[in-house]
Amino acid sequence: MTLPIALRQLPLTLRSDGRSLQAAIYEGLKQVMQEGRLRPGSLLPSTRDFARQLRVARGTVVQVYGQLAGEGYLSGSRGAGTRVVETLPEKWLSPERARSSAPPVGRRIALSRRGERLARSPFPMGILPGPRPFRPHSPAVDAFPVELWGRLVARHARSTRPDRLRDGDARGYRPLREAIAEHLRVYRGVLCNADRVVVTSGTQQALDLTARLLLDEGDAAWMEDPGHFGAREVLRAAGARLVPVPVDSSGIDVESALSMAPEARLAYLTPARQSPLGSVLSLERRARILEWAGARSAWIFEDDYDSEFRYQGRPLPALQGLDRHAVVVYSGTFAKTMFPGLRLAFAVLPDALVDPFASALSLLSRYVPTLPQLALCDFIAEGHFARHLRRMRVLYAERREALLAALRSELGDEIEIVGSSAGLEVVACLPSHLSDRAVAGFASEAGIELLPLSRYAMRPSGRGGLVLGFAAVSTARTRKAVPLLRAAIQKARRR
Repeated sequence: MTLPIALRQLPLTLRSDGRSLQAAIYEGLKQVMQEGRLRPGSLLPSTRDFARQLRVARGTVVQVYGQLAGEGYLSGSRGAGTRVVETLPEKWLSPERARSSAPPVGRRIALSRRGERLARSPFPMGILPGPRPFRPHSPAVDAFPVELWGRLVARHARSTRPDRLRDGDARGYRPLREAIAEHLRVYRGVLCNADRVVVTSGTQQALDLTARLLLDEGDAAWMEDPGHFGAREVLRAAGARLVPVPVDSSGIDVESALSMAPEARLAYLTPARQSPLGSVLSLERRARILEWAGARSAWIFEDDYDSEFRYQGRPLPALQGLDRHAVVVYSGTFAKTMFPGLRLAFAVLPDALVDPFASALSLLSRYVPTLPQLALCDFIAEGHFARHLRRMRVLYAERREALLAALRSELGDEIEIVGSSAGLEVVACLPSHLSDRAVAGFASEAGIELLPLSRYAMRPSGRGGLVLGFAAVSTARTRKAVPLLRAAIQKARRR
């Protein structure tokens, strides 16, 4: 059902340049139709209502409607109302009219240096379609207990407590922060309490606020290379001078970092599972980097993005648990353990950084929405989160094994698998002569999605690779997709 347009809501200009009121209304209506503000098919108010809105005699509006209908602009019948015609008169479509009614061309703008950096997001801007095989960094949202989650959200949405509708705490809902702190102490060896936890809308936001608070324009920041491209662009946008530090089977090469930029103010690390190669930062290197940060008054941002999912051995406790210098900002997210659309994460901060961080969050975005925090608090406190993680570990272990078995069967010694002991993806290293971007292109044409390892790199590497997710789709879809991947590699080889 199309409701009548309330003409008072349109910027209808009635020119008082000596013409009659009827002529002014006629020209004003015609103009808003020409410019598309009153679209074809729009239902106009009745002549009585429109006359009342404009405070004119009804007969004046009747004459205007009649004139426009006679010229082919309006159509109507008794009982059905008056509408703008679906096909406008031919004279509206003349070149002169098209030029005069076209929207003005936007001028070219000059962004600031910061604006130029912010205008290059590595993430999709729109809603992604359902996952295809090998989509990296994506959890199995189809396995999330949505009915349970819906009940928890509805429980609080129906609450009549006025305090739930007022402004929230910039640091986050305190019972949720207490639940997060308890989980981290037990499962990740993090040294914290609720006072040191701040709830954010994502790890990206936590890193952005940390960089803004601690880095001046041009300050050096160590970045794992290859490393998470989202974190890389956040640091660049904050004005950091990135220092690409090589990564090996023991994580970031701290000695190389010290030789390149001992004066760095920040180090971005993924120590539990290096993104994307999957190596674990060794205890020796953990101690060395903490020693460096303490001696230099530098900072470490620990991105613990998917440490909950480990399939071989026990995970090392968080780097933050070894910190005796109060230099580590620890961050985690529920985007991987639950679902990305939740947009909830957290940072565990040294005491001295809590108030500046909360103040910056309050200034830039005030606080994270309260309703999802309430539901998440119950989800954790009532044991649903721990049960969900256990189920997901079993499911992801099955999907991981299906991918590895299919890769061994189809590709054998053509690729080398690394980073398969934890997380939501593995890396398939290619022969040195193959372009991983070419393989990714052919894979996309075949209906599968993956990321080339070179996208994560800041410096050219002698060997490409493919970052292959296994968590988001079923084992059956994965098995069917591996032959398509083999075909994409063969096409890239023949190129």
